[in-house]
Amino acid sequence: MLDNSILNVALPTIGRELAASTTALQWITGVYAVVFGGLMLALGALADRVGRRKIMLLGLVLLGAASLATAFVTTSGQLIAVRAAMGVAAAMTTPGSLALAFRLFPDDELRVRAMTLISTVGLVGLAVGPTAGGLVLTFAPWQVLLLVDVPVAVLAIIGIRSGIPADRADELHRDPIDFAGGLLGTATIVLALLAPTMFVHDGASSPLPWLTTAAAVALAVLFVVRERTARFPLLDLKLIARPLVSSGLAFKAAAGLATAGLTYLATLEFQFDWGWTPAQAAIGMLPQVVVLIAGGAVITPLITRIGLDKAAWLSAAVVVCGLAVYGLLGRFGYVWIALAIVLVAAGMRVVGVVAGNNVMRGLPENRTTIGAALIDTASEVTTGVGIAVGATIIAALFTGDITTSNWSPGQTSEFRTGVTGAGLALTALAAALVLWGIIRSRRAPDSE
Repeated sequence: MLDNSILNVALPTIGRELAASTTALQWITGVYAVVFGGLMLALGALADRVGRRKIMLLGLVLLGAASLATAFVTTSGQLIAVRAAMGVAAAMTTPGSLALAFRLFPDDELRVRAMTLISTVGLVGLAVGPTAGGLVLTFAPWQVLLLVDVPVAVLAIIGIRSGIPADRADELHRDPIDFAGGLLGTATIVLALLAPTMFVHDGASSPLPWLTTAAAVALAVLFVVRERTARFPLLDLKLIARPLVSSGLAFKAAAGLATAGLTYLATLEFQFDWGWTPAQAAIGMLPQVVVLIAGGAVITPLITRIGLDKAAWLSAAVVVCGLAVYGLLGRFGYVWIALAIVLVAAGMRVVGVVAGNNVMRGLPENRTTIGAALIDTASEVTTGVGIAVGATIIAALFTGDITTSNWSPGQTSEFRTGVTGAGLALTALAAALVLWGIIRSRRAPDSE
């Protein structure tokens, strides 16, 4: 999370020193997310077969080596390659951290506490990244921002080797790897992650985003057909159909959609409509950071009081309520936007832990890493969808260049109508996911 946020503040410096184009700068940040999201499913399936601890250690070695290579980067192309390698490392380590935590603790209370801690640490990294990066750049070259991963990787390797037992054969499964399914699944997710970015940058009038979306849908259909007919599928679709798993993924997807969509829309509104500076817009989003970090303290007491299943759908419903507040009342002042931000952040903070725990306990022990990968993939894809929906609706209703100053009254009205429409559209999508999740969760037995 730190790695994902700390580099943004250095992009102008990187652009000057490496003579990077605007497109190259976009890929320096974007390639990490695309590779990370695209490979999690395949590498999660591999980890369930050859060992979660083993894949985690290999991923950390790759992370350290790729980060060290930053010191020798002289072109934007080389930096993009380094970022791609770091994305591979992230795909190897992120699902494994959740799977190993789930394996280490025998009961739900301890697992929730461990997952809450993991989530809190990640959110702290995301929150302090831009500030820490800005401070470092005042006295050190930008390469230091990525070289910091080297000691982190070394410490993590030492911790895992000394603190986590080796993989046991009875916790793994020995089915052959479905390479065709892996290729189809990876290609589907990569295109699903690229399409929203294309909608934002090229606009809905361009054919390229639509062709990319169509290709993603076609490959998704082929992936489902492959997994339903393969003797040893990469992803057993019967496992996703389990009530705890499907409901948890639906709640997680709703939270990712809402958080990304609301952050994107509110930031546009602050800066383009209200004329706030980027610093003022960052302060305007501060309630989100506070709630996401501090909210971890209420997760365990809440679950103890109402239970895991009720906490999952209740927190997801709070996310939808926050989006609805923004869509209906956001245009009437900051207080309503702040309320929406707090509600969405509070709901997301809880649902991120409990929905993930529900997915994991709904799966067999030898499928937990691919389950963790499913959780992260659902969040990554719906994050892109949330931004794309907001950008596409606003672009469809706003005439002219949205980045120009001195809008006409008509343009201001179009923008506000677009923001309201986008907020309500995202509310409807998130509500549909939450409703589906509630229906599925009520079919779940106490233990699957």
